[in-house]
Amino acid sequence: MTVYFIGAGPGDPELITVKGQRLIRTCPVILYAGSLVPEAVLEGHCAETLVNTAELHLEQIIQLIEDAHRRGQDVARVHSGDPSLYGAIGEQIRQLRRLEIPFQVIPGVTATAACAALLESELTLPGISQTLILTRFGHNSAMPPGEQLPDLARHGATLAIHLGIVHLQQIVEQLLPHYGADCPVAVIHRASWPDQDWVRGTLADIQPRVVAKGFRRTALILVGRVLAADAFADSSLYHAAHRHLYRPAD
Repeated sequence: MTVYFIGAGPGDPELITVKGQRLIRTCPVILYAGSLVPEAVLEGHCAETLVNTAELHLEQIIQLIEDAHRRGQDVARVHSGDPSLYGAIGEQIRQLRRLEIPFQVIPGVTATAACAALLESELTLPGISQTLILTRFGHNSAMPPGEQLPDLARHGATLAIHLGIVHLQQIVEQLLPHYGADCPVAVIHRASWPDQDWVRGTLADIQPRVVAKGFRRTALILVGRVLAADAFADSSLYHAAHRHLYRPAD
């Protein structure tokens, strides 16, 4: 018996790995985060037990896994995006290790990747930004020392900010001194879902644009010069003069 933590991707049921889809279709027990995972991801399943865990707390989820373990049944524990990012799998894994229940983690497509694809953007451009920081806005639970938004903003890297749309005004205020009012911003609502929507702007005008859209939750904030850069150097990877193992010198 194994518990499979499966990244279901950002929403589009086709943005799940082949391995993740296979496990969903074969595991006799499926526990899925119904608030973020669309039911279309579960199509084709033949599970005996199918539970939406949106209203369950940690102990109830672990109890369901323990019950499956006693029956010798594999469990598909389905999370949105990639389970390693804000997936709350760490606390579940800690419990499973204590109970000596085997598990595996199946990675998934992140919301950030889906947003970049939607915007037709490369988030790491030569000479503009070679660093992407994935973070969240610390409100209900504090950020660790050195990870406050102004601390991260000092790098000038591309930022992907989760769980912050309702605090957009504070985010803008904290980023302005480091990125400047003209820095491009994009706010993407439910990327890859049928009702996906987005808005572009700058730190100077993104707030009223988001208010006009009515985004209140399930949105990712991308910040950085890469979002509007036209002038940047070509990478060395495909440069005609660049030699490497697969393209040696004549």
